[in-house]
Amino acid sequence: MAGWVLSECGLKPLPPIFARPRIGALVSYNPSKVRFLNTNKSRGGCSIKQRGCELRVSAPLRVFPIEEEDDDVGVVNEGDDEFDAGAPPPFKLADIREAIPKHCWVKDPWRSMSYVVRDVVVVFGLAAAAAYINNWFVWPLYWAAQGTMFWALFVLGHDCGHGSFSNNHKLNSVVGHLLHSSILVPYHGWRISHRTHHQNHGHVENDESWHPLSEKIFKNLDTITRTLRFTVPFPMLAYPFYLWSRSPGKTGSHFHPNSDLFVPNERKDVITSTVCWTAMAALLVGLSFVMGPIQLLKLYGIPYWIFVMWLDFVTYLHHHGHEDKLPWYRGKEWSYLRGGLTTLDRDYGWINNIHHDIGTHVIHHLFPQIPHYHLIEATEAAKPVLGKYYREPKKSLPLPFHLIGELIRSMKKDHFVSDNGDVVYYQTDPKLSGSSKSK
Repeated sequence: MAGWVLSECGLKPLPPIFARPRIGALVSYNPSKVRFLNTNKSRGGCSIKQRGCELRVSAPLRVFPIEEEDDDVGVVNEGDDEFDAGAPPPFKLADIREAIPKHCWVKDPWRSMSYVVRDVVVVFGLAAAAAYINNWFVWPLYWAAQGTMFWALFVLGHDCGHGSFSNNHKLNSVVGHLLHSSILVPYHGWRISHRTHHQNHGHVENDESWHPLSEKIFKNLDTITRTLRFTVPFPMLAYPFYLWSRSPGKTGSHFHPNSDLFVPNERKDVITSTVCWTAMAALLVGLSFVMGPIQLLKLYGIPYWIFVMWLDFVTYLHHHGHEDKLPWYRGKEWSYLRGGLTTLDRDYGWINNIHHDIGTHVIHHLFPQIPHYHLIEATEAAKPVLGKYYREPKKSLPLPFHLIGELIRSMKKDHFVSDNGDVVYYQTDPKLSGSSKSK
């Protein structure tokens, strides 16, 4: 099953894209070059000495995009009748940052905690109501609602991992562990790999989440793996397998402190998260003896898999499925800005508020330190700068059923990219698409 998980490549260091951290990193500071001390020669990383809190939870690393990194500012699209999404944009990251109101960067821990309280109350309220009514008409409604709420909890923990929950690293870590462990996600293990995704978004080899397969890797997949990877709903069940084992040819688990996903100074963090995950798993086993495995399956097991489907569904569609082909980059053509501009905003109707506007994804990818409750305003402010590089999402009905069609169409045509070239686009395997020739 590991052949169809999310990532196909390891963590190779790219040209520096982040400004000097505010804590603990050893930096040889040059506005165009930032290097972190790397104690593991197999991959890039940071050596950070962090202090634990009373719960022995380490604080997450904070990194910020560097504004001077966009030396390849282009003018090719200005006045052109035909827009080239793969061309360097005629603006810098600093131009986008300047357009965003200053208050959008302010993190309010009380407001952030209010969302946690809201979601936790809803989760327990739904469980209590379903158990009390215990009707087979109600259970499917409960599974859909509770699975969506599990996904909302994940998004808040995701904010903790980015440091956009608050400026208090200890608070971020404690809340992140509680939220993610409750839905069987190893907080630090995920946080570190997700940081890699943001640092390398849009890079063919170095991105960590739903990046394309090269043509060579794709053609070497066995039939079963290829079918599972590109046939809905199987890809939407990939996340737990991705946590345990990455793709063929790549070692590493989000639970193992010696995984090559991590550098040595991050091992204690990974152990902490794995212990928290194990404690939650043990609690679930204990509850199965108390209430019975069937009741636990109805109250927790099925909502968990609904949550997994939400996670894979949303993360995939933020990087795939646009009606126009979006570029992926290698080598000198890649930059933090150009990679981030290949992400997509999506409208989820009523779900937007429930899952904390995570569909407002372009600005989040460029500036992950902006709190979720400021993303919409920040996006509106940035649109005049982004121009055609911002792709307006299709408006959703109350429930985003239209995105299921986007997913299926993408799975039928977005299969691999060329082994050669620094600006590449998805190509189609006619056997998977059902067409007579590749597009």
